[in-house]
Amino acid sequence: MTDRTLRGPADLASLRFDERGLVPVVAQDADSGRVLMVAWANHDALEQSFRTGEMHFWSRSRGQLWKKGETSGNVLELRSLHADCDGDTVLARVRPTGPACHTGEATCFGELGGALGADVISDLWAVIDERARTLPEKSYTTKLLGDENLRLKKLGEETTELVAALARGQTDRVPEEAADLLYHLLVAVRGAGAELAAVLAALDARRR
Repeated sequence: MTDRTLRGPADLASLRFDERGLVPVVAQDADSGRVLMVAWANHDALEQSFRTGEMHFWSRSRGQLWKKGETSGNVLELRSLHADCDGDTVLARVRPTGPACHTGEATCFGELGGALGADVISDLWAVIDERARTLPEKSYTTKLLGDENLRLKKLGEETTELVAALARGQTDRVPEEAADLLYHLLVAVRGAGAELAAVLAALDARRR
């Protein structure tokens, strides 16, 4: 498998910009894989994205560089950039800090018929990550993130409750218990300083 990762500004020379000096950029949620938006970028915009760690694009209508979320605060945190096989399109794997679309929707393509399973997990992770960064008072997630012993205790309790529901054949209880366990598992992962993307990558490696 060819590695088309762009690792820094020097790699931008390998891209095939069009006659306007632009390439289309597909912004993809690094956790869920959901396509968030498509925009255009020139060399300077991609260089700024590398330098700041936040996605920058080129506005064809205004004829100027712009940072996604500059006014709304809904920035796209850059995780990695990748060129396609022809080098004339860029895939930006990002972490959104809010809705990607100016309409307030999560993506510029709407919800595409509703949230997929991976999107639900990604959205839950985004909330947990936001709690970890802001630590709001009276938040149960904040309480868990601040107490490792409590996190592990609750993880154990939720595991036991799911196993008990399975053992008793309580089909109606299994989804709720599984959801509780999944939430506490994600909090434990974030509390340990790990990333959801790393968990998904490990699962993908096993699938392969």
